Amino acid sequence: MNTNKLSARLATVADHVPTGARLADIGSDHAYLPCYLAKNKGIPYAIAGEVAEGPCQLAERNVLAEGLSDVISVRLGDGLEVIQNGEVDCITIAGMGGALIASILENGKEKLTSVKRLVLQPNISAISIRNWFINNNWELVAEEILEEDGKIYEVLIGEKGDPYKPYKNNKTMGLLVGPYLVQKQGQTFKKKWRTEMKNWQRIYEALEGAAQSPENIEKKQEILEKIKLAEEALSYEDS
Repeated sequence: MNTNKLSARLATVADHVPTGARLADIGSDHAYLPCYLAKNKGIPYAIAGEVAEGPCQLAERNVLAEGLSDVISVRLGDGLEVIQNGEVDCITIAGMGGALIASILENGKEKLTSVKRLVLQPNISAISIRNWFINNNWELVAEEILEEDGKIYEVLIGEKGDPYKPYKNNKTMGLLVGPYLVQKQGQTFKKKWRTEMKNWQRIYEALEGAAQSPENIEKKQEILEKIKLAEEALSYEDS
């Protein structure tokens, strides 16, 4: 992967960044995504934010080597603190856990007033982002799921709007598996949730053999509910 050819995961994120957007890429690592977008999608301005000094220096070197220092500002800082109010209209956050992405958005909510689109790629716990959208009046407008190097990733796109709109049928199931993804029912989707069900079943069986504390019983009930929702998702028919 480099600034000319992204991984399939980051290429999917890039596909959902609007042409001409003013971008902040949080956790930018090598700044591959903003460099690629500046070269191939005409974004006029980008911030590459990094919380760690080493990756920040790598990003600076890549931006300089590409001759994009006038377009991309590399900044060291935690989450959305690298952004000034009104500075960007699109934010990308990729390659983190969903709970961490949600906490970054929550801690920097005051920076989102001018932002029109969020493109988020959680490695796990996409449900944390879907819940954050609902609690903060962001509408989930699209989702993608893909497999790369044996790992399955989801990409969630949010815009300001009606947070309940995607969940017209089964909100609880939609939050877990994705309201758009369940309608597509692609092979990657099916593989993900069949694998998750097997993992949950193994955990349930292990809990069955343990002492039956109240916490244990509650955990087993949670697992059974997840298995039930995943089964419904895999047999879903849009009515």
